[in-house]
Amino acid sequence: MATITTTQAGVLRRLLRAAATSDGDSMAELVTDDVVGWSPNLWVTSRRELLAALENGDDALTGVELEVHALDQIGDKAIAEWRLAADHTGPFVIDDDLAIAPTQRRLRLSGATIAEFDGDRICAFRHYFDDLALIEQALAVE
Repeated sequence: MATITTTQAGVLRRLLRAAATSDGDSMAELVTDDVVGWSPNLWVTSRRELLAALENGDDALTGVELEVHALDQIGDKAIAEWRLAADHTGPFVIDDDLAIAPTQRRLRLSGATIAEFDGDRICAFRHYFDDLALIEQALAVE
């Protein structure tokens, strides 16, 4: 695998940070109008849908720290392996009838993201992680 270009590396790092912190303003600059995106808890087919999903995101996690451990490129695709740590300071809303109260615990999550580029913007992304791992950490008996 070739090392990812500096511009694309910066865009992918910013996308990961924007996704982790629900930063719609930054996200809007990084993706194409027709971006397609997927994660265990998200499916979007446009920038408008992605920004709406970020607006509706919960505030369960604060103090987010994101580390990108590997960043590689194959053609117009870039792959990042990452690790996130954050404080559980707001409720995890599972659905309309179920939420997990804040525990104030520091939670950790590892994952990988594959992004496809159209020039210097992301036109497709896939985040792979186990979102149940966060809930398990929040509910763990100490």
